[in-house]
Amino acid sequence: MADRRMQVFHTVASVLSFTRAGEILHMTQPAITHQIRRLEEELDTRLFDRTNNRISLTEAGEQVQSYAARIVGLHEEMAETVKAMTGAHTGLVTLGASTTIGEYMLPGLLGEFRRGFPDVQVRLTVANTDAIVAMVADNAIDLGIVEGEVNNQALRVESCVSDELVVLMPPGHPLAESAHIDPALLLEHEFIQREVGSGTRSVIAQWLQDVGLDESRLDCAVELGSTEAIKGAVQAELGISVVSRATIAKEESLGLVVVRPLRPCLMRSFYFVRQRHKFRSNLMEQLFNFSRQHLEQGAPDHRQ
Repeated sequence: MADRRMQVFHTVASVLSFTRAGEILHMTQPAITHQIRRLEEELDTRLFDRTNNRISLTEAGEQVQSYAARIVGLHEEMAETVKAMTGAHTGLVTLGASTTIGEYMLPGLLGEFRRGFPDVQVRLTVANTDAIVAMVADNAIDLGIVEGEVNNQALRVESCVSDELVVLMPPGHPLAESAHIDPALLLEHEFIQREVGSGTRSVIAQWLQDVGLDESRLDCAVELGSTEAIKGAVQAELGISVVSRATIAKEESLGLVVVRPLRPCLMRSFYFVRQRHKFRSNLMEQLFNFSRQHLEQGAPDHRQ
């Protein structure tokens, strides 16, 4: 039974989609279908039920998947053990990050990692928190770093560094005279919001709820998909917003925006997200440990 065929089956069974499996494995859908059909012929049984453009595992498919997970894991473990014995630091690791982390924190991290491991290829995907968590769950990426809380028992979630969220406004805005911004004041001015699925948005919504307010009461002037777009909109005087302090140092130093802390202070954690039971290669562990150390060393001290 070919290793490739088992890997294809394991991926399809994990995501329950021929199309999604093709994207993960960089194969065409006909090639995926061919490998599954050959495996079914070899085992003389149907492994998937196909109804209404959806697939599900048959009882036999469930059994094969339990073995496939072990076979694929052992194969990866074998390859990594041999690499460790020979001292090789080569291969591909796939990393995903939510927008704030991916745009402002990971470029420096990946530059340092590449200098230490020049023969390792790192593939980075940047999307909002929900999308990155889904990719980890689908086994499309090895490690996710996100800024929103994760509620998925199948994944291993570990907090890393803390990040402060602050109010961003154009110079001359009425709130610029305040030393701190109380939650109720956010409701009195046009607000620029992140898109649904953003970790920043979910943290703001929970913070408002904790102080007895509802996100729906915000006067949402516009909804945007990145911090860069929000900073531009604030400078264009379309409203105020709440963003990570780590993202606005340049604009604040140039006097393009005014930054004020919230009261009570709004802090959040960044989280590492990994498959709970997936075999973790030595290379993946190196990237994980390097990422944790880099982020912790670069984190500002909020104990003041």
